[in-house]
Amino acid sequence: MEYPPELISTLRSASRLAVLTGAGVSQESGLRTFRDAQAGLWSQYRPEDLATPEAFQRDPRLVWDWYAMRREKVNAAEPNPGHFALVALEQRIPHFTLITQNVDGLHQKAGSLAVIELHGNITRVKCSLCGLAAGSWQDNGVQVPSCGCCAGLLRPDVVWFGEQLPRAELEQAVAAARSCQVFFSVGTSGVVHPAAALAHAAKNNAAVVVEVNAEATPLTPRVDYALHGKSGEILPGLVRAVWGE
Repeated sequence: MEYPPELISTLRSASRLAVLTGAGVSQESGLRTFRDAQAGLWSQYRPEDLATPEAFQRDPRLVWDWYAMRREKVNAAEPNPGHFALVALEQRIPHFTLITQNVDGLHQKAGSLAVIELHGNITRVKCSLCGLAAGSWQDNGVQVPSCGCCAGLLRPDVVWFGEQLPRAELEQAVAAARSCQVFFSVGTSGVVHPAAALAHAAKNNAAVVVEVNAEATPLTPRVDYALHGKSGEILPGLVRAVWGE
């Protein structure tokens, strides 16, 4: 791919870069997107009907087992070249912020040091009552594991439909978007709010906005550069074009 010379020049001189990643990045590691994750016994359920507080209250074991299945797939997945390219950017840009909608922890697995997780992390578990994180738990296959502090049921540490995004993380993401010189939107549809508003916040504050996605999105008309294709190919190529590595 030929990269715009103006973009290469901008990245070489940039000191503040913010990146938002979505499901497209993880998809290149073999993880299905949230709404495509149903297969086998789970094909009879809609993800939207399992990822809610009401679903957990109604049938906690069903929800727990669904997330246990997804957690196994996440644990078996490996970061792809797109993840590692973002690590390379973090090492080269003085003020770098990585914001993700993904819950798989692959950015951290690749070596990213400071990741703002807007939707939580599926590899973590917390108490549904007191919110205390659980480092380990015993699963007898019948009852959902419970909290060692208050005996409440454990649940995945992710944001469900109907729940608010973690306030501190969202505030950090908004601040990064408003203060960056360059903003990348990578592998995200640009329609899930409030994350979708981050690129617009960056654009409204004079940042250069770059979209890296397999196809055009509602954000495309507003970006300065739209690079369409696989992030696992575009991002490493861009790093090489900018820094010659």
